[in-house]
Amino acid sequence: MSSTTVRIGTRKSQLALVQTYWVQSVLEKNFPKITFEVEKMSTQGDKILDVPLAKIGDKGLFTKELEVGMLNKDTDLAVHSLKDLPTNLPEGLMLGCVTERVNPADALVVNEKHKDKQLDTLPEGSVIGTSSLRRLAQLRYHYPHFQFKDVRGNVNTRLAKLDAGEYDAIILAVAGLQRLDFGDRIHQVIPSEISLHAVGQGALGIECRDGDTEILNLLKVLEHSESRDCCFAERSFLRELEGGCQVPIGVNTNIEGDTLTLTGMVASLDGKRLIKDTVKGDRTKAEQLGIELATTLKNQGAGEILAEIFAQIQRD
Repeated sequence: MSSTTVRIGTRKSQLALVQTYWVQSVLEKNFPKITFEVEKMSTQGDKILDVPLAKIGDKGLFTKELEVGMLNKDTDLAVHSLKDLPTNLPEGLMLGCVTERVNPADALVVNEKHKDKQLDTLPEGSVIGTSSLRRLAQLRYHYPHFQFKDVRGNVNTRLAKLDAGEYDAIILAVAGLQRLDFGDRIHQVIPSEISLHAVGQGALGIECRDGDTEILNLLKVLEHSESRDCCFAERSFLRELEGGCQVPIGVNTNIEGDTLTLTGMVASLDGKRLIKDTVKGDRTKAEQLGIELATTLKNQGAGEILAEIFAQIQRD
């Protein structure tokens, strides 16, 4: 940081801006002598809206342009939904901090005609919209009688499609709906027994240049240690499985005292096979616990399921 101005990179989507302006406000409050400017960018994932996410390829889909900005020193840090940030970052960049996580669960949002229904009571053949293979695989496992249809676009676009009758229900993140003041559209918070959430879901990840001590010192005011440990365990689990954000891998993590409990899941796309297990251990060894759980699931057949999924995506 060569001046009293810090430049924050962000996507242009409404949710990304809400999250970034929140980060900006916290930094401004804590460092009133520094100017924090927001630089808006479009990523590949924002531009390609007519192709399912899994077919585009997920490596840096919503982050690459922001990362180039930091490496070129056009920006000093970038705000991400942590679930969009790949577990292996480009050389020269690092995850500077993890913010306090809000509810990481998935939410059922229904068309008005189903306002008295939940997942267990929606009629057979209901059309459920989701662009997430993780949600798709788990819901197929538990509700094989539903029809599933891809849905892309920002939250407003998806809700408009739902309300227009293109879907009977859609699945979105509780966190995103709440941050956009759409909490009243959450019809059911889906329990983790049905849908384990995405790695990092509900938390923000602030990325910066590796070893940039001035920026890292600023980011300490945003760090939340419990959320960080949970998310580090989840990201380690995902990295060890060599899965991206568009693979049916789900997690659930909590900390009680010094004990971290991590549950992880890998499922086949057709929802017919689902492998799930749990590890517990010292929260200071969060990343090691993630590796341990990934190894356990691999020994139960998760590797074969993921290999089949990667091959299918490439064929399609």
